[in-house]
Amino acid sequence: MDNLRQKTKGAAASPVYGLLEPPLASAVPSKHDKSYRVLVVDDHPVVRRGVRAILESQPGIEVCSEASNGLEAMEQVKKAKPDLVVLDLTMPEMNGLEVTTAVREQSPETEVLVLSMHFSDELAREVLRCGALGYVLKSDLDTELLEAVDRVRQHKPFFTSKLAVTMAQNFVAGPPEGDPEGQSDSPLTEREIQVVQLLAEGKSNKEVAATLGVSTRTIESHRNHIMHKMNFTSFSDMIRFAVRSNLVAP
Repeated sequence: MDNLRQKTKGAAASPVYGLLEPPLASAVPSKHDKSYRVLVVDDHPVVRRGVRAILESQPGIEVCSEASNGLEAMEQVKKAKPDLVVLDLTMPEMNGLEVTTAVREQSPETEVLVLSMHFSDELAREVLRCGALGYVLKSDLDTELLEAVDRVRQHKPFFTSKLAVTMAQNFVAGPPEGDPEGQSDSPLTEREIQVVQLLAEGKSNKEVAATLGVSTRTIESHRNHIMHKMNFTSFSDMIRFAVRSNLVAP
């Protein structure tokens, strides 16, 4: 019995058994655990609840606020400073295009993903021109919303799959004869355009350098010059320019 007591006493005192020990350090949140904060904007409460449920089913995503119209959306952008605004295109007070433009002007670090009932590549391009990075049909929310958010989170454009096919076909066909829409008035050199195109396709500086047969430092220099020349404030601006200029297919 004395031997048993001695063993028990030793176990309680020994860290090997993990008894009476403080919580593991890994349980303490770190700065790398920061949630991706999303503002959901739609004038229909049922849609907002549905979007919230889909988003919050994914670890690391937090719906930080909701709004039911454009003016409320802008108030929440100023107050909550979300990473992303998931935004209905048709709303009272301010429509989705107006809100997108205002968000990009007032909070450039906040991305915009637009939701719409309308299957229109022209409308999707207009959304892009206003500054959004994604366009998702409401009919595809269940299957494509999380993928869209993931793409936008990586500062890459996303268009609902049905629409992406149409836009890609139009991209391959090129703009109609005499249509200035497809013509770029970019002041960039041919080499700078190549760099933008490759970066927008998702290649790293090192991969672009290998493709063009130059050093990584040269590509970094081109990239910095492009950002300055075009007044881009973020890499997302460069991607929007590439898509808008038909350098890459959405």
